[in-house]
Amino acid sequence: MNYAYRTHTCGELSKTSIGQTVKLSGWVHRKRDHGQLLFVDLRDHYGITQLVIENDQPFFDTLTHVRLESVITVEGKVIERTPETINKDLPTGEIEVKLSAAHVESEADPLPLQVNAERDLNENIRLRYRFLDLRRESLHKNIILRSQIIAALRRKMTERGFNEFQTPILTASSPEGARDYLVPSRVHPGKFYALPQAPQQFKQLLMVAGFDRYFQIAPCFRDEDARADRSPGEFYQLDMEMSFVTQDDVFAAIEPVLYEVFTEFSTKEVTKPPFVRIPYDEAMLKYGVDKPDLRNPIEICDATDVWRGSGFGIFNGIIDKGGIIRAIPAPGTAAQPRSFFDKMIAFAQEQGAKGLAYIVFDESGEAKGPIAKFLAPEKLAELRNNAGLKNGDSVFFSSGSVDEAAEIAGKVRIELGKQLNLIDPNVFKFCWIVDFPYFEWNKDDKKIEFSHNPFSMPQGGLEALQAAKGNTEKLLAMRAYQYDIVCNGVELSSGAIRNHRPEIMYEAFGICGYLPSEVDERFGGMIRAFKLGAPPHGGLAPGVDRMVMLIADEPNIREVIAFPMNQQAQDLLMGAPATATEKQLRELNIQLSPKALKALEEESTKGDSPSTAAA
Repeated sequence: MNYAYRTHTCGELSKTSIGQTVKLSGWVHRKRDHGQLLFVDLRDHYGITQLVIENDQPFFDTLTHVRLESVITVEGKVIERTPETINKDLPTGEIEVKLSAAHVESEADPLPLQVNAERDLNENIRLRYRFLDLRRESLHKNIILRSQIIAALRRKMTERGFNEFQTPILTASSPEGARDYLVPSRVHPGKFYALPQAPQQFKQLLMVAGFDRYFQIAPCFRDEDARADRSPGEFYQLDMEMSFVTQDDVFAAIEPVLYEVFTEFSTKEVTKPPFVRIPYDEAMLKYGVDKPDLRNPIEICDATDVWRGSGFGIFNGIIDKGGIIRAIPAPGTAAQPRSFFDKMIAFAQEQGAKGLAYIVFDESGEAKGPIAKFLAPEKLAELRNNAGLKNGDSVFFSSGSVDEAAEIAGKVRIELGKQLNLIDPNVFKFCWIVDFPYFEWNKDDKKIEFSHNPFSMPQGGLEALQAAKGNTEKLLAMRAYQYDIVCNGVELSSGAIRNHRPEIMYEAFGICGYLPSEVDERFGGMIRAFKLGAPPHGGLAPGVDRMVMLIADEPNIREVIAFPMNQQAQDLLMGAPATATEKQLRELNIQLSPKALKALEEESTKGDSPSTAAA
């Protein structure tokens, strides 16, 4: 066979290939000019092969001057490297190809970023030239890893009887908790589609349609700000739904999938199913967050009763106003210098706390510190017992309302875990957070609203809703069959057993201020479906991007996405978002506001819009 570009890939040749005449194509990765000999590392998707060119070859000068990242096709004989030149770090490190022919397929311009070295680079440059960035070894491996993980997820879900279906991208707005991306309709002036925040309603309708087990590697779109573990604009999730299941059935279905994927693609120790289940209230007490990193052994405890009636006026005042005190143990820190405690206080203040009190128990067990004197011996003993404190430990205290004290305690716990090197980097620890509140209080609007997902089944069903109706305290105490799966402090997924009964939906939405007619208008498809025979069903949707981020051990989610946006939700490579032409706007019956026109004018003056940058 006559191969136009290659007989082998750049990661394929070995000692068994010695003596063969081969043809390779790829990018010029590195060059080393030794005068009489030129060495070129040729790279393709599969690896790197070293080429050797003697100076009597007619193409010697061409390859000497060709720029890095140019694409070339070469032909030559595979020869064995001398023992002292073997590169054990390369699969092809025992051989090299002595060239007899070479052709430049594509000459590269001077590079805006270095491809053949792993170093920190300006993010805007990386995103603007993402195709170059993707050639770098670490990022290239991450994207391949992502592909392999998605393939494994598909395989494992199919093996367990799940069918993959695609759900619409152009749909109606849904109350998922974030802002929608809206798409104007040309044929229906003044009306808009919404890109789905999640396939929530469609996957439930698939269950009503009788498909029993659904999954999809689903694209989701949310107009929200970027974070280290969240990409702005769009993300992907392993969306799944099951019929005739309880919460336990959903857990039993997904736990082996996650365990197998994490063990297949990582050498770290992974929690074996069944994963521990932690009620929401317990998580907020012990960890101060609803996505705890269980690698951190520190557990927060309530110290309100310990300080109640003590001589410390600040804590007493907080308790008298209905506030609480949380104790955060700091194991083995009694001998730490004063600067350690000062830094922890400064950290808490940066997080919004007014301060951070503490007590030190020295090696003899004596309590020391500015506020130790305010607790009687029996109260100190109670504190030590409740917080599990030993001689040589310290304990910090956060205070305020329930939410304020829990939040600060949670952040201090995380910081202590880092400062004291308590977190094992070689472990993946999974857990479920269960029994989330069904409702929450909107302080701004002073009303009850759904806390998580309006389509969740309330624990106790219709009877519980009717019994709590009109009583804010009882409503806020209600729990839902709602759950999150968490790994190493990262929330991978939210899920729920769904509310499949119309009468419960009307009652729940009514408590949140929706009339039945509004429910029919906003969720007509769901209501009609539920009135025509709906099975009990539930599911969840672990985030693919976050799973890959954890397995790849990357701190930022952009390192596992091929073409991510920047922090301002801009695609610097393709120039999105971009302006529309007057013709496009007229077709869509859209007129820009004075504010938008002014912003576009200012942007064009600066010359830093995404479309300008891409050009």
